[in-house]
Amino acid sequence: MLNRRHIRVKVMQSIYAFKGSESDDLSKDQKFLLFSIDNMYNLYLLLMSLLIEVQKRAEDDLQKKQNKHLATQEDKHPNKKFINNELLKAIKGNISLNEQFKSHNITNWELDSEYVDILYKAIVKSDLYTDYMHTRTATFKEDKNFIVDIFKEVIAPNDKLYEYIEDKNLTWLDDLPTVNTTILKLLRKAKSVESQNLFTPKLYKDIEDKQFAIDLLRKTLLNATSLNKEIELKTQNWDSDRIANVDFVLLQMAICELKEFPSIPVKVTINEYLEIAKEYSTPKSSIFINGILDKLVKEYQSEDKLNKIGRGLL
Repeated sequence: MLNRRHIRVKVMQSIYAFKGSESDDLSKDQKFLLFSIDNMYNLYLLLMSLLIEVQKRAEDDLQKKQNKHLATQEDKHPNKKFINNELLKAIKGNISLNEQFKSHNITNWELDSEYVDILYKAIVKSDLYTDYMHTRTATFKEDKNFIVDIFKEVIAPNDKLYEYIEDKNLTWLDDLPTVNTTILKLLRKAKSVESQNLFTPKLYKDIEDKQFAIDLLRKTLLNATSLNKEIELKTQNWDSDRIANVDFVLLQMAICELKEFPSIPVKVTINEYLEIAKEYSTPKSSIFINGILDKLVKEYQSEDKLNKIGRGLL
């Protein structure tokens, strides 16, 4: 689920919030970082549980119509295609996923059911729903394609859901694009004979990614003085007040990565921090950061200070 760029963003946020010094015990800051990353999985579970709750809302709606005193023929014999959607039923019955809901205490929609109603109504009003419900039966492929489209076109871009997520946890807004992409990939991978582990992906690709997050945080903070000196030497013509705080943090991390992570190619490091700067800092930040890093890399290469392992890493 988590890629290296998002790990760098999480580290950036932790360093930006750091108020201590190099001599401080960094265990609390490391714990904060890992908690922030782990909390991303809660967002994933929250959105997966929302799919189940929307299907339950459809069932409740159908039951109410059938119990009406003056029920119409359509009410008595409703189109059950949506509530019988095979992919939704597979998600709802996924034992591994339900265990994760329980262990992470994902019960938000019990208290905030109005958001389930909002999304259910948005789905029912959509052209996607109208076209899907045109018949009463479907293949698994049609069911899957419908849920993929509904998630992509109705649920993910919903403004009310966005506001809810922002209100619950501010850092979730940064996690949302990655989580939405993960959910769409998993929905598209789903098969009629479902694997129990499909909808419980690993947060980290491997143990190396988790260690990378910890090492990047610690090495950047522990080497802050020397990193700051390098930045100051290359920005002597700049008023320090004009350098955005985020840019300064990104430069610290990028220089640390260039010097302390021999297995990461120089081009990868530079490109990653330029992309993060474009998204999180000022319009001109990427140009500024690129200029500083370009000068430093040339110096490191001429002085043989780039300790990179393997071919093509420079």
